[in-house]
Amino acid sequence: MDGSQFVDRKRIYYSLRLSKWSCISEDRYITPPEAYVWRKESQEILKNALNRKLNTNVAKNVILFIGDGMGVSTVTAARILRGQKQGRPGEETILEFEKFPHVALSKTYNIDKQTSDSGATATALMAGIKANYYTIGVDGRAKYANCSSIKNAKVDGMVNWSKNAGKSTGIVTSTRVTHATPAAAYAHAPQREWESDIKLPANHGECKDIAYQLIVDQSDMQVILGGGRQYFMTNTSVDPETKKVNSAKGRRDGLDLIQ
Repeated sequence: MDGSQFVDRKRIYYSLRLSKWSCISEDRYITPPEAYVWRKESQEILKNALNRKLNTNVAKNVILFIGDGMGVSTVTAARILRGQKQGRPGEETILEFEKFPHVALSKTYNIDKQTSDSGATATALMAGIKANYYTIGVDGRAKYANCSSIKNAKVDGMVNWSKNAGKSTGIVTSTRVTHATPAAAYAHAPQREWESDIKLPANHGECKDIAYQLIVDQSDMQVILGGGRQYFMTNTSVDPETKKVNSAKGRRDGLDLIQ
């Protein structure tokens, strides 16, 4: 077989028929590619990597995209799904961000749990430290739902680092702005669900709810886009969209953090 049949690999599709691999190209069945095809592709990838010119410029801006729960297995599933929607087996698909010149893996496990949560893992991404389950913006000295334990455990992350460097900062999310993942950018809490003061325990001491921290402690953040306005309004306010009073989630301290 002439190797030229495999030059344009975008037009070649593999299918499993009668437990044997066959290849479909322009409605003709041909045998699977020989070993040299895969080795040639590998050599081309290595050659491109060796000839790549490093960008040594200083970045002007940094945007951190977080796909919540987006581990290696999730990326693999996305790759397969995209390929199958295009009529291929899927594993051979390359996602757009996989074409970037550099890649790195980050371990975001929790100190005290094998199955982690968004709050502590986002803290690992944004502050570079590991934390306990369900905590936000604090190190391992902070214990779950224990206000007194966070006094000396608060950690700075990318937002404060950027501010100190004279940068503008902001968060954009498809969920509530007080949700665990975006909250890790600015808040310090031993319990990720303390999004409003109505969720704080009676003995919360000096602990502040997450919505309050965003508006008061991070008042110089330029961009805040997301949902969850109920945690910023009083529990007697009428929601401008639903036209209802959300007494279960609204604030009980009388503060309207939106105005």
